[in-house]
Amino acid sequence: MPTESSRARSMNETRDRILDVALAVLGDNPEAGMGDIASAAGVVRRTVYGHFPSRLDLVRTLTERAVTEMTAVLTEVNASVAEADAAWAAFIARLWPVAHRYRVLLALRRGEYGETIHGLLGPLDELLADLVQRGQDSGVFAQHLPAGMASQVAYGVVFAIADSDLSNQALGSRAATITSLLMLGVPEARAAALAG
Repeated sequence: MPTESSRARSMNETRDRILDVALAVLGDNPEAGMGDIASAAGVVRRTVYGHFPSRLDLVRTLTERAVTEMTAVLTEVNASVAEADAAWAAFIARLWPVAHRYRVLLALRRGEYGETIHGLLGPLDELLADLVQRGQDSGVFAQHLPAGMASQVAYGVVFAIADSDLSNQALGSRAATITSLLMLGVPEARAAALAG
């Protein structure tokens, strides 16, 4: 007879599998429904709804997972790299696999879940704006836009490249790093050196 802890572990494993499958299914088709996700995960719809009562709950959980991963990467980089442009480059290089995995959030953010996703990304957006402000204050980032807006433009281009680079090979981390640094006003030679 299964113990309470083995039952809980099994439920957590099922939940995690559903989330992983949902990322893949929604990545291929942002309009996919809960039934599509259940089928791909090898479970019945009732199981999916048992973990996520609505599609919004599923999207919210995916976004929270993405924010946790991205915040951990940024916090680690900020603690280890002094120059703001080098910190940004290190962040994007380490973020690339995460951005590529969660690229569907860009499409979902443009739709009915935009407000929810935007709200959950708020703390990460603030950390990015702080990093850009640090770069503007030290003169390595341009000041043509306020830090919060500049960080969103530069960060958004990473997800746009990830969304276009479905194979995760043609453009990749280097292109995302250089392009985002260029958006922040870093000279191309410096951006290329940082991406190298």
